[in-house]
Amino acid sequence: DVEYVDSIMEDVHWLGFDWGDRLYYASDYFGKLYEFALKLIGEGKAYVDDQDAETISNQKGTPSRPGMESPFRNRTIGENLSLFEKMKNGDFDEGSCVLRAKIDMTSPNMHMRDPILYRILKTPHHRTGDKWVIYPMYDFAHGQCDYWEGITHSICTLEFEVHRPIYDWFIDQLKENEDYRPRQIEFARLNLTYTVMSKRKLLELVKNNYVNGWDDPRMPTISGMRRRGYPAAAVRNFIDQVGVAKNENLIDIGLLEFNVRDILNKSARRVLAVLNPVKVVITNYPEDKVENLEAVNNPEDPGAGMRKVPFS
Repeated sequence: DVEYVDSIMEDVHWLGFDWGDRLYYASDYFGKLYEFALKLIGEGKAYVDDQDAETISNQKGTPSRPGMESPFRNRTIGENLSLFEKMKNGDFDEGSCVLRAKIDMTSPNMHMRDPILYRILKTPHHRTGDKWVIYPMYDFAHGQCDYWEGITHSICTLEFEVHRPIYDWFIDQLKENEDYRPRQIEFARLNLTYTVMSKRKLLELVKNNYVNGWDDPRMPTISGMRRRGYPAAAVRNFIDQVGVAKNENLIDIGLLEFNVRDILNKSARRVLAVLNPVKVVITNYPEDKVENLEAVNNPEDPGAGMRKVPFS
């Protein structure tokens, strides 16, 4: 959804960063990914499977039990090429077939058991319009886009560690330059105390109108923090202090709030206001005379200067 694309770019800019001329989309490579899929089919490493998603899932087995091969696994190269072209041309309904890699249905890593490469989805794309009715799956697009963009280290959270073998397998089938290959590096995600971080659960709050969108000030999102009044510098400082870890951890939300107070204490203007005024008439004070009381704008920031408070 273009909403997420625009939001990510806005958040990155607000945090103080810019990608310059290096803005890339997976859709930039839809054509090259399709050609790579044809290459895999031509080498006998991919096939079109006519089974539904539930059947394919059941055939994958469990971590302790090997999977079962699809009855369509040994289709000829010519038949697979013809069927895949028909998928691309929109001749099949959604969910009627998929393109799968032919790897190893007995692998202890479930992601290596003939993963799905392409599925049919007859929905317009926000950048390519109606050009495509088949779309690459994340695992198929991830490493290849990294390779074409010259990425050295692809940063992921720890739950993608089990995806690394499939990432490497696709790179091995694609790479032409022996001196270069991207690497997937995993690190622990940021978890905060007393804070729901699951995107699925937060999406439920948005969809069911419990909050007013992803940028609701109550949401633990970058856009929510922005509307709450958090300075971008406070978020950056917090991340610098937390650092990068390889083990799951839980960060006290008090550390984030401390950084917010620390930045605001140095940058926020001090304002004087009388909420419940009492009128006082000084009978011996000249009517046309005005005196100014000088006050410090921010004791924590001398550069903020002084302000004049008129008294008349």
